[in-house]
Amino acid sequence: MADTTETLEHRLSRIHRALGENRLDAVDAVLADLEPAEIALLLESLPPAARIQLWKRVPGEVDGEVLLHVHDEVRGTLLDDMDHEEIVAAAAGMDTTDLAEIFEDLPQQVAEDMLRSMDALQRERLEETLSFEEDSVGRLMRTDTITVRSDVSLETVCRFLRWKEAVPDNTHLLMVVDRDARFQGTLPVARLISHPPEMAVADLMDHEVDSIRVDMKSRDVATLFQTHDLVSAPVVDETGLLLGRIVIDDIVDVIREDSEQALMNMAGLDEEEDLFAPVLSSAKRRAVWLGINLITAFLAAWVIGRFEGALDKIVALAVLMPIVASMGGIAGSQTLTLAIRGMALGQISSTNSGWLLRKEVGIAILNGMLWALLVAILALVWFKSVAIGVIIAAALVINMLAAGVAGILVPLLLKRVGIDPALSGSVILTTVTDVVGFMSFLGLATYFLL
Repeated sequence: MADTTETLEHRLSRIHRALGENRLDAVDAVLADLEPAEIALLLESLPPAARIQLWKRVPGEVDGEVLLHVHDEVRGTLLDDMDHEEIVAAAAGMDTTDLAEIFEDLPQQVAEDMLRSMDALQRERLEETLSFEEDSVGRLMRTDTITVRSDVSLETVCRFLRWKEAVPDNTHLLMVVDRDARFQGTLPVARLISHPPEMAVADLMDHEVDSIRVDMKSRDVATLFQTHDLVSAPVVDETGLLLGRIVIDDIVDVIREDSEQALMNMAGLDEEEDLFAPVLSSAKRRAVWLGINLITAFLAAWVIGRFEGALDKIVALAVLMPIVASMGGIAGSQTLTLAIRGMALGQISSTNSGWLLRKEVGIAILNGMLWALLVAILALVWFKSVAIGVIIAAALVINMLAAGVAGILVPLLLKRVGIDPALSGSVILTTVTDVVGFMSFLGLATYFLL
């Protein structure tokens, strides 16, 4: 039994010491106490050489489950270290849904051999699962659903369950279907033991149960589970035919993956980015957005260069200039973060985006005037110039207003053209606040002071 009070950092220290001292028995002792998901987290937290050492010590009977829990890139490095027979053995015990998750990462020859080794039903189920889009319910759903008819008694259902000897994990609902396997409702398992056995399923089943379409996006299903406090839900096709079920365990994984994706994308990284990937591959990935940011930085520098004469004559402008861009950047990032969060939760649409835009304009004006007044007073005291104080105050209000508007419009426009706002929104927003900030401040100074 794993010690739930032990931190990942402590486990990592134990593993590092044991691997460094070649005490393989100590490594095995640590692994024996861990769940597959915990082993996966350890593997993701180790440099490549130590990761492969640890992977060689992972018991073969949990190889498949561990591969399911690691990120795609890490999974690829682990599969590269396994021979043909090891991969086939690791995948042999997986159900169809789990196998579909890693199937496309398998070497082609291994995948072909695995398909040949399956019986016709297994192969058909796998091919059907792979036919659905990667982020759809079809890839998530479990097909191990227990179905009953509405015209049978509870006693009949109980005999059926005893005959099966075991029920699938997380089965607290039985799915009620008609003769054509179309979904009709659900029967909570608890009602089987709390009502007379002669009662019919039809008298106790829940008829008003929302089913989930097989082509629904996994992120939308996660929202549905959260808002309706669901534990499981039936999955149907467009005709109402019952195909499987979604359970809370799968939805927790979706929520976690979406959170990681949002966090990584805000930095211009892939959510599958391996923290311990080789230097060259990591550098290539990050270079793309660094290059885009450099282009935008040169754009801001070009704007500054247009006012070189003003900067030469009035030194105070160079001193105060970063303040305007910085305040706009912070104000814009606050709005952008809230907008991206709202879009991820499905809270922002064309019906309320106008209201949000007006709200952010109001916030920008209020905060802009407040901080503009303070900055104007400080500039007046520092440089003994009323004109400079008024100019920086006006530029600050203009830039914070632009930041508020951009914080709402940029993610909406990016989403409309099919670009993830979390991935590129901050780069575009920074460009807007820098250009507008420098242009307004230096432009006003040039017009009124020179």
